[in-house]
Amino acid sequence: MSATALPIDTQKHPSAALRRFAWSVLVYFVAVILWGTLVRATGSGAGCGEHWPLCNGTVMQHSPGIETIIEFTHRLTSGISFFSVVALLVWTLRKTERGHLARGAAVAAVVFTLIEAVLGAFLVKLGLTAQSQSPLRAPYLALHLTNTLLLLAALTLAAHMLSRSKGFMRNSVRLVAPAGAVAAVIMVLVIGVTGSLAALGDTLFPATSLGQALAQDFSSTSGWLVRWRWTHPTIAFVSSVFLIWLLVRAAQQPLTVKSYWDNRRLSAVVLLLLAAQYLLGFLDVFLLAPVWLQVAHLLGADVLWAALVVLTARLTIQPAEN
Repeated sequence: MSATALPIDTQKHPSAALRRFAWSVLVYFVAVILWGTLVRATGSGAGCGEHWPLCNGTVMQHSPGIETIIEFTHRLTSGISFFSVVALLVWTLRKTERGHLARGAAVAAVVFTLIEAVLGAFLVKLGLTAQSQSPLRAPYLALHLTNTLLLLAALTLAAHMLSRSKGFMRNSVRLVAPAGAVAAVIMVLVIGVTGSLAALGDTLFPATSLGQALAQDFSSTSGWLVRWRWTHPTIAFVSSVFLIWLLVRAAQQPLTVKSYWDNRRLSAVVLLLLAAQYLLGFLDVFLLAPVWLQVAHLLGADVLWAALVVLTARLTIQPAEN
């Protein structure tokens, strides 16, 4: 009597502990990113001088200032994040079958984490911190944020794929409208980059009133970072049209044998997060971007990004038809 072959998706499922760890690593990385925003917004990037990975040439800090504490804490938490993502990769490789999509996502997360460390080191060594107005700082910051968002996407995909009960093996999925998914990712990346440049302009050229801030935006004597702040809300508004279309498409997709997931609840969550980002963005302008609001705005952006990645994965990477 021959044994009945099991569907490949049911051969080996990751443990609940591994799934929880994957989501925990994602949450921890978001916390590290938010602390990095605190470093930039408070001008603490030079708190350890131009030394890296040491802080002011030493490991133990004696009577450190607040800038040193903020920057050194960021370096310590970033170091822990590297070991956590390596642990996630090792655990995933040990507890999943060859061809599991979470493996590729976990490898990508380690690669992006290493790139993140290198970019952070160069920020310090090149002096692109604190109040530096070097022409290299803006493009370097854009590159840094792009890598950060791709890192979060990789971690989100790893956790999502580990949590799936179907459609997690490379040879058991089908791609649905991948061009739309790529367009959505690029669009959100552009929104993030323009937002980071706007935040840098607020940090380097702070205004004392809303009227002064608006005058700076249209003054010919202002630097390009200030005069281009309008691009972030404009691009965000235009892009929201496409994102809302994506949400409507996801919510209206019938729950059939071909769709596998009911995306209505997740679509509603994404829509609420999108509305919250517009509210935080308005408050950011009206209140002249206080540090706590910049951190809240970035937190909302990171959560929205992760939710969009999961929704896009559900719509695009679906279990193959039997």
